[in-house]
Amino acid sequence: MKHTTTVIIGAGQSGLAFSKQLSARSIDHIVLERGEIANSWRKERWDSLRLLTPNWQSRLPGFAYTGNDPDGYMTMTEVTRFLEDYAAFANAPVQESTTVLSVRQVEAGYIVKTDQGDWHCAAIMLANGACNIASVPRIAEDMPSSMRSLTSMEYKNPDCLEDAGVMIVGASASGVQIAKEIQASGRQVTLCVGEHVRLPRLYRGRDIKWWMDAIDAMDMSYKEVDDIRRARRLPSLQLVGTPERITLDLNTLRQEGVEIVGRLAGMHNGTAQFSGSLANQCALADLKMNRLLDSIDEWASSNAMEAGFDAMQRFDPTQVDRDPRLALNMESHGIKTIIWATGYRPDYSWLHVPVFDRKGNLRHDGGIVEAPGMYVMGLPFLRRRKSSFIDGACDDARDLANHLNDHLFRAAA
Repeated sequence: MKHTTTVIIGAGQSGLAFSKQLSARSIDHIVLERGEIANSWRKERWDSLRLLTPNWQSRLPGFAYTGNDPDGYMTMTEVTRFLEDYAAFANAPVQESTTVLSVRQVEAGYIVKTDQGDWHCAAIMLANGACNIASVPRIAEDMPSSMRSLTSMEYKNPDCLEDAGVMIVGASASGVQIAKEIQASGRQVTLCVGEHVRLPRLYRGRDIKWWMDAIDAMDMSYKEVDDIRRARRLPSLQLVGTPERITLDLNTLRQEGVEIVGRLAGMHNGTAQFSGSLANQCALADLKMNRLLDSIDEWASSNAMEAGFDAMQRFDPTQVDRDPRLALNMESHGIKTIIWATGYRPDYSWLHVPVFDRKGNLRHDGGIVEAPGMYVMGLPFLRRRKSSFIDGACDDARDLANHLNDHLFRAAA
């Protein structure tokens, strides 16, 4: 049995940022990683994926992007290298190829069992991320046995698909990006759309993430939100990072030949059934986008900065067919593959501590879990709207390291 003050589970941006903050406070710790540093970025993404955030926004404690393309978007290889470089900079004590088997609470802290030996610690950080398991709805159980089913974690590129039609369920960041790529490969894509967040890539000459950073939208605290549970369930932004800095929304996909249908509501005898709420969902997304653009315009005006940006603009409403399709026979439509881009959830199957609510969600207050000395990072809107992004790990790690430091001080008093 090995001993340390804190065990950090996961060597992505959250675990590494927390490690740096603990080192700054002289708190001994170990970082356990099931694979290699940045394992999920390295192995659980499709080939062409790039970050949704511009390179200049890749910031971690004491470290930032220093390349020659600050307005570009990192490939997954570049993200992996960035995090490897950060781990070296932070001198993080990472133990790779170590799978956590169980975490149990004992009188003096926690016992962490791994396939490389056990650890006893006074505190623990769950930094294994929010995207460990693809969330697939129960409807998937009703799909025809002849149909191939993939999640967005399993999809790599169009070459892994049959030369036939593809249905993609979910129109957030993953869904729209995969839809564009597959449609461009010559396969007909049908995209099932539910609630989504529409945004332009560029607005008034600046990246939309620059604007959200400038108006402090990404720094909004979880305590400022009326319904934080809903905020944490919101879909990811419909954005794509490309060298051309293109806007990718439903209008763009429609123009490229993708068929847009409503949310997948059911499947019976090989026929997919779609919700009739497509027009309402699109109108709501347009409304929320315009509210954000209004906030940006007001900020520029109130700070007397109008002259520094392009003229304000508004984008065409999302186009929806007057009578959108409500049902589709998969076989007659030539669809051979369904890709589930329906979100992700964290894996805490090894966590044997009573800190879950009746829905299986971790009970925490801004990352402070309802167990002494236990913390979590990397979840959506954990402490701030930006918490699940690389840029969000910096502030969250500082706050939670301060709390841990106080907890250890009180325990020793």
